[in-house]
Amino acid sequence: MKVLVIQQKMIGDVLATSIVCNNLKLIYPGAQVDYLIYPFTKPVVEHNPNIDNIILFKDEYRKSKKAFLKFLVGIRKAKYDIVIDAYGKLESNLVVGISGASTKIGFHKSYTNFIYTKTVREIPQPLTNAGTALENRLNLLSSLNNNVSLDIKPHIFLTEKEIQNGKQILEQNDLDFSKKIVMIGVLGSGNSKTYPFPYMAKVLDFIVEKTGATLLFNYMPSQKKEANEIFNLCKPETQQHIKIEVVPGSIREFLSITYHCNALIGNEGGAVNMAKALDIPTFTIFSTWIKKEAWNSFEDGTTNVSVHLKDFKPALYGAKSPKEMKKDALKLYEAFTPDLILPSLESYLNN
Repeated sequence: MKVLVIQQKMIGDVLATSIVCNNLKLIYPGAQVDYLIYPFTKPVVEHNPNIDNIILFKDEYRKSKKAFLKFLVGIRKAKYDIVIDAYGKLESNLVVGISGASTKIGFHKSYTNFIYTKTVREIPQPLTNAGTALENRLNLLSSLNNNVSLDIKPHIFLTEKEIQNGKQILEQNDLDFSKKIVMIGVLGSGNSKTYPFPYMAKVLDFIVEKTGATLLFNYMPSQKKEANEIFNLCKPETQQHIKIEVVPGSIREFLSITYHCNALIGNEGGAVNMAKALDIPTFTIFSTWIKKEAWNSFEDGTTNVSVHLKDFKPALYGAKSPKEMKKDALKLYEAFTPDLILPSLESYLNN
């Protein structure tokens, strides 16, 4: 049996949908499971023993109709028995439609249901502490599972060489392993997902004051200027605890370094999801417009904790959807002051 899983989206989404691949191997131990993703998301699923082939949806397929057609022909020739589409956009609709698979599964949408042989309605509220992002993805397997116990938690698989490389990087930068090491998700993927710089600096001051921990910054290379701005807003004593020069050169290197950290604290995003997949404790500051119930997976009040402005000031939201709130994200951030966050953070650090 051959199965194709599709998730052409961001790192967090690709990692979340990897649970579909993992569980397909439990349902069909002898099946070939292939995973179609964007190239930049590949690092979070490398070395996953449940994925036989990683198929990359390259930029050229968007730019060239000829290249895209050739790609679709390749999918058709692969003769998949099952295609599971967790993306549900035009690109994946076309892949599903031309695949020739006898079983085609996707999320229920009135305008694309005809493409699939089975659709699944997304649940709006979580039934477990895994969150709806993971629960909905696991539900894509509901018609295939024959009472097999499934694993809803994403996993990242590091090699021993990568683990040792991460430790070596920290040793070369003179980190004191007798102190706590905290990876800081200092910046989100964009302004609408980034806690205001002055507020973040106060959070970092608080962490150092309470723990004396060594802080590492995680950010994209293009965000170096912004990361330095936050560093400069911190108190001088806090700056002494920040190893600003330790910058992972790749996602896999970030993973190998985070493996040796005691926690990851910062903006919600792919880094948080990756830390959880490595079983690293997390404290997450949610963007003011992201739906917390979807992505606050495995929260238990101690190991994984998150805060959202809506937790403190629900009147600012009313019945508006996350999409409706996105345009007001920056204005809402102004109301998400550190004094709202620090009590929860202090409890988290004490634990």
